[in-house]
Amino acid sequence: MNGNAQRIIVGLSGGVDSAVTAARLVAAGFEVHGLFMKNWEGDDTDSHCTAATDLEDAKQVCQRLEIPLHQANFAAEYRHSVFEHCLREFEAGRTPNPDVLCNQHIKFQAFVDHARRLGADAVATGHYARRALDDDGRVPLLKGVDGNKDQSYFLYRLTQAQLAMSRFPLGDLTKDRVRRMAEDAGFENFDKKDSTGICFIGERDFRAFLAQYVQGEPGDIVTADGQIIGRHHGLPFYTIGQRQGLEIGGRAGHGGAPWYVAAKDLARNTLTAVQGHDHPALFAVGLNAAELSWVAGEPPAVGSRLAAKTRYRQPDQTCTVVSCDDRELVLAFDQPQRAVAPGQSVVLYDGECCLGGGVIQAATPLTGEAAPAGAAAR
Repeated sequence: MNGNAQRIIVGLSGGVDSAVTAARLVAAGFEVHGLFMKNWEGDDTDSHCTAATDLEDAKQVCQRLEIPLHQANFAAEYRHSVFEHCLREFEAGRTPNPDVLCNQHIKFQAFVDHARRLGADAVATGHYARRALDDDGRVPLLKGVDGNKDQSYFLYRLTQAQLAMSRFPLGDLTKDRVRRMAEDAGFENFDKKDSTGICFIGERDFRAFLAQYVQGEPGDIVTADGQIIGRHHGLPFYTIGQRQGLEIGGRAGHGGAPWYVAAKDLARNTLTAVQGHDHPALFAVGLNAAELSWVAGEPPAVGSRLAAKTRYRQPDQTCTVVSCDDRELVLAFDQPQRAVAPGQSVVLYDGECCLGGGVIQAATPLTGEAAPAGAAAR
């Protein structure tokens, strides 16, 4: 290997995406090192945490590529910057996005800092996103080519400095192509299932897990006009638009349509449920967001016509920037949006370019008898 090659440290998770990331960089002639991050401690021996298996998969990739593998424990940073923040959000009745926070504080802060100490010129991850370099030195964050896997939504809180240090070798690939490349490379994890669930904690019964850390006071489930129709287990365990787990069942005079969470009232400890996927109470014509972060380097101008996502994998939704300052962003949507949940992130795009966004504070409700034709569905 060229002794003058740029050293890039790849965040190896044990999954197929980071494996192919490392393989592409090795093929391109870089000096590649792997770094396996341990970000959760407390119940590693149960069936939900796969850290030991993931580490073995990462080792196999590094052996195959003949590159060194480092290890780092960021569990304390994760608990302080991500997990505890999420617990406070759940207790406040909101629905946080731990993946966004994990990228901001762990994958592109703690990881980057550690990689620098290892002599890295850059870091790389298996995110499906792209970056470019403008003539003025700015580094735009672009959507990944695979529209079904594009992960720019989760990266909107990165700074320009973090983005300049980062590489996304999978941004021009589809997931199917990545798996074929992994199989061709001889990686044993080529058909490994994609990770889901809470970032770095794994798949588990969400309510049971959260109940270990958050107190939920049972209360009434009510209709939009205040009729009591059931009991909830605690407001932190529900999110706007949720259907499963309400345990309402059939109710005389209400027909058989399914029930959905439309609102949470912390003061009264009530959960409002409505019937029908397209009930107007589930729709919003705009939103307010705070905790703003602009990966593009600057906020959008008032009056800008842009696209927004209020959740991952949502198709782009056309919107107008009503107002934007250091503290608050106000958007108006062309079409009413379903299940806009406070605590989640709204991310803005100008074509393929991710501009940034913020944390949803409140949704502007739709008024009227029914959701209009063409309203976005969850």
